[in-house]
Amino acid sequence: MDAIYRTQRHFYDLTRKYYLLGRDRLIRRLDPPKGGSVIEIGCGTGRNLIAAARAWPEARFYGIDISEAMLETARAKVAKAGLTDRITLAQGDATEFDAQGLFGIATFDRVFQSYTLSMIPDWRGALREGAGKLAPGGRLDLVDFGQQEKLPRAWRAFLYSWLRKFDVSPRGDMKAAIDEVAGGIGASGEFISLYRGYAWAGSIGQTER
Repeated sequence: MDAIYRTQRHFYDLTRKYYLLGRDRLIRRLDPPKGGSVIEIGCGTGRNLIAAARAWPEARFYGIDISEAMLETARAKVAKAGLTDRITLAQGDATEFDAQGLFGIATFDRVFQSYTLSMIPDWRGALREGAGKLAPGGRLDLVDFGQQEKLPRAWRAFLYSWLRKFDVSPRGDMKAAIDEVAGGIGASGEFISLYRGYAWAGSIGQTER
């Protein structure tokens, strides 16, 4: 991943804002409790964490990414935004990471994954790992590429061909995976198609114990 992002990280945010749709919707809906904890799994350049920290000033934020190159950019952006006291970053694998060891906190009130599952080979493992980091009453939110189900077939063929150049694979069975992971931890799952299927969003909600 460092090889991929060593150069891309410098213009990643400028280009992605035009086609990673639904990220700001996810951030608006986070609604963490006062003094709550939020982690982004696959935080990249830190763009989402900075926006979320500004939107929800009474929460603390954490982020992991497997790419140290991306984290280097993220740390610089967080510092420039003056948010180093509220955003903590660490290198970690989305499919298995020790949150207690990295951050001194084992579970989180909100977990989110934005356009990461389509890039992770073991994406179901990453989804299970995220859900497993939920505190009682917590919620995991995600957004990623959909199946373009209400858009022209030619558009779908073009987009998927282009995404393959970056090793990105939209997950056609995302809804089933959400339901399976939610059921496995006694939680409820939700799924919605956005922008005529351009993006898919979902959540897994943990109940209070």
